[in-house]
Amino acid sequence: MGDSFSEQLMEDGGFLRADRRLDTELVDKLILQLNRIYPQILTDKEATKFRNLDVPTHVRLGELLTHLQGKGEEACREFYRALHLHVEEVYYSLPTRLRLRDSMDPLTSPSVTQQRYVLNDRGPLFFLGSFSFAVGIALLYYYSESKLSGGSRALGMAALGLKRKAQEVLIWYTEENFIK
Repeated sequence: MGDSFSEQLMEDGGFLRADRRLDTELVDKLILQLNRIYPQILTDKEATKFRNLDVPTHVRLGELLTHLQGKGEEACREFYRALHLHVEEVYYSLPTRLRLRDSMDPLTSPSVTQQRYVLNDRGPLFFLGSFSFAVGIALLYYYSESKLSGGSRALGMAALGLKRKAQEVLIWYTEENFIK
């Protein structure tokens, strides 16, 4: 990452205090996460102080960030972890995260590109046309002249748009049925 978590928290502090998505409930979740899981970072007395509802949320959040920066690198890292856990959309919109995502150097990190696997360069209409043709031939074969009286004539008409060999086979089939 380059920057320490403390430096990142200093840079992200203004954004976090101004962001309206961090309401009182979310700030309380962050404080309780730090207090319950890491009591060495945020003691019960400190958590009670930061959860005081008489103080506006952005002021409490600013005091919490200043307190965490004073506690050290580990406290800042755990704050980021709690933020990522509870408010993922805010975490990914932090200025340091956006800068990190935008400044990824292709020489130092592998390029993440989506590869598109193309089996053919034809579009979906070609697939639908081919599929429809195959289904039509299968239906004609299934309903041969014993079940459908005009089936052989349909095969003769279907031969009009085909290549020479396929045309000859279909015409031969229809002529054979007329001879019987």
